[in-house]
Amino acid sequence: MQKLDRAWLDRHPLPSPAIGGDKNARGRVLVVGGAEFVPGALRLTGEAVLRAGAGKLQMATVRAAAMSLAVLMPEAAMIALPADDDGEIASGAIELLGERLANCDTLVLGPGMSASERTEQLVAALLRGASAGQTIVLDAAALTCAGNLGTLVAAHEGRVIMTPHYGEMAYLTGIDAETIANDPVAAAERVAEKFNAIVVLKGARTVLAGAGEEAALFEGGSAGLATSGSGDVLAGVIGGIAARGAVPFTAAGWGVFIHGAAGEHAAKEIAEIGFLARDLLPAIPKLIANFGAG
Repeated sequence: MQKLDRAWLDRHPLPSPAIGGDKNARGRVLVVGGAEFVPGALRLTGEAVLRAGAGKLQMATVRAAAMSLAVLMPEAAMIALPADDDGEIASGAIELLGERLANCDTLVLGPGMSASERTEQLVAALLRGASAGQTIVLDAAALTCAGNLGTLVAAHEGRVIMTPHYGEMAYLTGIDAETIANDPVAAAERVAEKFNAIVVLKGARTVLAGAGEEAALFEGGSAGLATSGSGDVLAGVIGGIAARGAVPFTAAGWGVFIHGAAGEHAAKEIAEIGFLARDLLPAIPKLIANFGAG
């Protein structure tokens, strides 16, 4: 077991941005999620993607939320998707997303979505449609729905990053959360091997595991990170770093570390408890620059 610390970052450096490269060279990200009940979740994920250095961002959410989200995030292209009677992304969205998926480097799927049969169908279709070179971050409902899609996840040969908390990990493993808490490393490694994926098991101490990789433990951050929207930010940071060209294991590790460092920064500047997930966002670019300087 290794520590996910500054020395780990030095051993897993980020790719250097191409001198003179345009926004496409820094990576294109598609974020899919949200619902009428939580229309702002994608704002946190999308801004985190760009704060992490990705060059282009597209966001896809239910039509009722798309216009206000587009105004809130003028840097992003917006895709309005049909909704079902519950205000969740409807199955008809699959056809609308096909071409968009083909033109991205990284897909972040799940923030703000609820688990349902339609969600599972959407996740399955996007997993089938994604190409071999793309990185996929599965978060929230997309993650739990993937519990029944192990073959599709494993087919991407380690390019899927899963970001469960203990409750979601219990669903993926069939083991209760208390047992997982007693040995989170074993649980993360088990899921990473089963799904041939990268696993970020979120908690007071976060575990990073990957099939064929030595697991790493992150013990930084702050108590204030346990707040609504914090996981949406983490998914975006991981997705943005992956889009810049980092391999999935490196992108996940950097995402965890930078997210934790942003929490420490917010705790110092605001308070240990009570800062908002969106308070993490402005610190992300400088933290990546500082820790990436070597």
